[in-house]
Amino acid sequence: MWNEKLVEKLSGPQVVNDSKTPSGRVHVGSLRGVLIHDAIYRALLSRNSDATYSYGIDDFDPLDGLPADAQPWMRDYMGHPLCNIPAPEHSSGTDLADHYISEFLDVFTELGVGAEIYRMRDVYRSGRFNEAIDVILSKADIVRKVYAEVSNAIRPPSWLPFQVVCEQCGKIGTTEVTGYDGKEVTYECKPDLVSWAVGCGHRGKVSPFDGNGKLPWKLEWVAKWHTFGITIEGAGKDHCTKGGSRDVAGACLRGIFGERPPLNVPYEFFLVSGAKMSSSRGVGASAREMADLLPPEILRFLMIRTPPRKTVNFSTDFDYLVKLFNEHDRLVEAGLSGRATEEQKKTLQTIEVNPRSTAYHPVGFQLLTALLQLPHIDIESEIERRTTNELTTADKESLGKRLESARYWLDNFASEEDRLELQMELPESVNRLSESQRAFLGLLGSRLPRQQLTEDEYQRFIFDTARLTPIDQKSAFQAIYQALLDKHQGPKGGALLSFLDNDFLIERFSEVSYSVDGFWTETAVTRDACEEWIVGHRGSIETAAFALFINSLTSAGSSPGSTGVSGGKGVLELYLRLDDGKEHTIRVLLREFEGEGVDLSKETEDLEVQAGGILRELAEKFGLAIEERESITETRELADGSVRLLSELVASD
Repeated sequence: MWNEKLVEKLSGPQVVNDSKTPSGRVHVGSLRGVLIHDAIYRALLSRNSDATYSYGIDDFDPLDGLPADAQPWMRDYMGHPLCNIPAPEHSSGTDLADHYISEFLDVFTELGVGAEIYRMRDVYRSGRFNEAIDVILSKADIVRKVYAEVSNAIRPPSWLPFQVVCEQCGKIGTTEVTGYDGKEVTYECKPDLVSWAVGCGHRGKVSPFDGNGKLPWKLEWVAKWHTFGITIEGAGKDHCTKGGSRDVAGACLRGIFGERPPLNVPYEFFLVSGAKMSSSRGVGASAREMADLLPPEILRFLMIRTPPRKTVNFSTDFDYLVKLFNEHDRLVEAGLSGRATEEQKKTLQTIEVNPRSTAYHPVGFQLLTALLQLPHIDIESEIERRTTNELTTADKESLGKRLESARYWLDNFASEEDRLELQMELPESVNRLSESQRAFLGLLGSRLPRQQLTEDEYQRFIFDTARLTPIDQKSAFQAIYQALLDKHQGPKGGALLSFLDNDFLIERFSEVSYSVDGFWTETAVTRDACEEWIVGHRGSIETAAFALFINSLTSAGSSPGSTGVSGGKGVLELYLRLDDGKEHTIRVLLREFEGEGVDLSKETEDLEVQAGGILRELAEKFGLAIEERESITETRELADGSVRLLSELVASD
């Protein structure tokens, strides 16, 4: 994995660090940095390295933009340190920063993130940064030079890299420091320093130490690296451009302290449906929402499987989530079976929350979303029925998490198309299916056994019936979904049938009517096409059989018992079983007749003669022994759309 390769040449103690400014509800994109650094930390531990992982809460930063959920009173606190702003009413947070970050840190625990948390308010107020602040202020000329040379940002000679908490108004984002005598800084709280806050105009002198102010964030990076001995810290790609903040901070660290910057791990954005996240603007899903949507191991898998320099473009679409769960589940199943490669084993170790968290038999997301929408199903009993072994404690824990995930998705993200509702009556939309789709449903109803099958058996049954119709698999499944759910898509077909009573299924599918004439028009092929199919499967054909069918159409206006015929068709059906055990139907159109006064007896005789000649030629040409499966079937398609055996009509007369 990428994290193993990144640390393989490192030696000595390692300090991994990451941080976040809690300027609003923390978006899911911030979790990418958290989990990338956690993956690096785990890779170090797996090599028995002396490693720590720290995560900083930059709560001494000013409020420089209103959060998406801001209340009107927050405007009065623009420019104040986040940690000095009251928490919203009814919040359990001690202040605004704590209000937003607490939810995020709860997600850390759920994901098994092993970081030690520190807060910048405590770092500054404890005096831990005093030495770094003194050195940086004393060497402000180096900072100004780096800004100019690396990022082309020109600062006046009087500018010093520090922001004081104004003694009069309490704002930190509006103050400018212009002097330092080794003990105190001279500052002014300027009304027009920034566009998002107004300073009070106060001028004064104050010690820069023990929490009276803070370094600009690029220099705060420098102070962290120097003070904490950080050796690895990545950053989003927007900070890692040439001349960007990472370059500036690195050059300042070298110039001021003569130290080497930490190993950088630039990482791409985490996108949700193509959009970049933003906490303060409320763009995209929050980390809390994502942790509610995805079980912990799958959220870790999503973030960590993609190398840092590649974008993760997440979507809450059903197909995307099914694919994500399935890819994760294949990895887990490889681990359970003992077939996992070394890289897969490393991935499993990196995504697990604890050693037991990936030791379960996964149940698919697609299956669970379907089960949740069928109210008559006891889900745990249904899963146990499908499982050869009794569910373990880990299996039940995983099932519980996945059910919560599926419910959350259904409640918050599922589109109308994604929602399933079993139709208690045959939907009218079935009439808009093709004749071959409706014929397939009728064949399903006539072939379906009364006894319950397993999911896999139902799936094979659907495939077999589609070949015998014949119809392509996609159209076959669409027909099933339309007849049962009034949708053109749904869960795995075999799974859906296995949830339902067979008597109900037989009755539903047998209720579907279709035009035999239209069905044959859609599915019958020419003799040449039939021979091409046989040539393509010649070495695989094990058995061959045939049957003849003739269907006549009743003249418009004829009574149900009338023998008046306006046209019809005759077909030869070949049933070819291959060496894989699968039987295929090839329907060859031999006769097509129309007009009043058609002699149906003669058309039937001609069909038998024509078919007999073709069958003899096929037997000789391809060496096939073709047996008759049943005698000729004669049907009449009546004016009301019903189809009757001709023998029944004659008897009724």
